[in-house]
Amino acid sequence: MTADPTPATPATAPAAPDGPAGTLIPGYSSPGARPVPWSTVRRVLESAEISWISTVRPDGRPHVTPLMTVVADGRLHVTTGPQERKARNLAQNPHVVLTTGTNAYVDALDVVVEGSAERVTEEAALLRLAERWRCKYGDDWAFTVRDGSFHHGDGGEASVFAVRPDVVFAYERTAEHAAMRWVLDGALPPG
Repeated sequence: MTADPTPATPATAPAAPDGPAGTLIPGYSSPGARPVPWSTVRRVLESAEISWISTVRPDGRPHVTPLMTVVADGRLHVTTGPQERKARNLAQNPHVVLTTGTNAYVDALDVVVEGSAERVTEEAALLRLAERWRCKYGDDWAFTVRDGSFHHGDGGEASVFAVRPDVVFAYERTAEHAAMRWVLDGALPPG
């Protein structure tokens, strides 16, 4: 059996003026690695064009697929067609993992968000989110809001889910490697 390199009591990095205190995980970080600032992690989450969502099938097998995300109201938001596998998975198990970053080994930062997805159906919230999607991804992603869902000009319907973050991990690979963990209360802090 391989030993877990995470010590029982990892060193807590002091809170930066821009966000919450995170925990630098020494077992996965270079000796003397500097903590990753929360503002850097938040910027990656806000600017990511593609993230990967992991959900759980009813039989317990994982399901992973790429999608687009929008950050608003302290949460990450995702869409899915109501009959898609991820929508059916979320109907039975709201626990998700969202990941984003890069496939590069050098000068890279990957972010992992563990949380629970909740369906967004309130019209005012959906209207705000539809505008965020259009602003971030362009007019090809312009939605109208009707009956608690997004609707696209081609007739497609999308359910919207807000991911309440419980834990965020960041893995930075520069001259040093730094692994960080933030335990959150269901909202992404400003940054």
